[in-house]
Amino acid sequence: MDWIVIIAAVIGFGVTAGSGFFFIPFLKKLKYGQTILDIGPSWHKSKQGTPTMGGLMFILGITVAVIISLITMFIIGGDLYQNRLIAGIIMALAFGALGFVDDYVKVVKKRNLGLTAGQKMIAQIVIALAYLLMLFFGGDSNTTVWFPFLGSLDFGFLYYPFAAVMIVGFVNAVNLTDGIDGLASSVTFVAALGFMAASSLLRAGSMNVLAAALAGGCLGFLIFNFHPAKVFMGDTGSMFLGGIVVALAFGIGQPLLLFLFGLVYFIETASVMIQVTYFKLTHGKRIFKMSPIHHHFEMSGWSEEKIVIVFSAVTLVTSAVAVLSIVDLIK
Repeated sequence: MDWIVIIAAVIGFGVTAGSGFFFIPFLKKLKYGQTILDIGPSWHKSKQGTPTMGGLMFILGITVAVIISLITMFIIGGDLYQNRLIAGIIMALAFGALGFVDDYVKVVKKRNLGLTAGQKMIAQIVIALAYLLMLFFGGDSNTTVWFPFLGSLDFGFLYYPFAAVMIVGFVNAVNLTDGIDGLASSVTFVAALGFMAASSLLRAGSMNVLAAALAGGCLGFLIFNFHPAKVFMGDTGSMFLGGIVVALAFGIGQPLLLFLFGLVYFIETASVMIQVTYFKLTHGKRIFKMSPIHHHFEMSGWSEEKIVIVFSAVTLVTSAVAVLSIVDLIK
């Protein structure tokens, strides 16, 4: 299985990086450029017109890597996590398709806000429930949730609404993290490495393959997305990444580890919620200079590179804690 993991990483990286030389000129030709809203930092205006929907690059790379790995595993014999891998990639592709529609409305139809919040929320809930149904009918009906370092609790039927809320919440959290050059792809790359370690400890070979493909795809995309970005992933890419990250946590049977592997995503979302709530309660006052919180640090004078490095370092530390919790679990 180890060599399949390596192949998945190499294919994810190679296809993603290679496709950039074709996708980016193609997106430029179609004039699928990013529209920078006036509510953002003023210096982001220089990014106006940078090609978006670049997430198609790593969607292609990761999907090809997973398909080739699945075919190989079916031939040589796989593990019980294959159903979770198939369900996970289908869910991620569905979220990516929703993001693509949102990007299309923004870029082609010239509606800056894309789909309405209600439209996106309904579609996201449907995708999340469909994923949970795929797992259930695939024989994955366990409703017990493990709390890192603490113990387990059987949620019973409440597991399904709880899981759906977590899925939708973290997919949107990854989407919010994609606000500056290379941030979402860098943080997700580090989280993918953590998931590789966790899935290895749990002997979840198929999830290890998915994590490796994700790491390779993010690294291939960073060639073009690191500051100054030549392409943005758009909602197409960020929602797909969110789907993959969620699929990995549920795939190894530890959904609550999302709060460790994805602590940066959670903090980004929490900063928005805190800002909006405080703004309403105080009639216009703000806690942060701007939210999500990466913009607060930008407005405080941090460079985009510094934010990416610090946020990735935080993810590295919290991912290490997550892996340690797995070690504690399997003792």
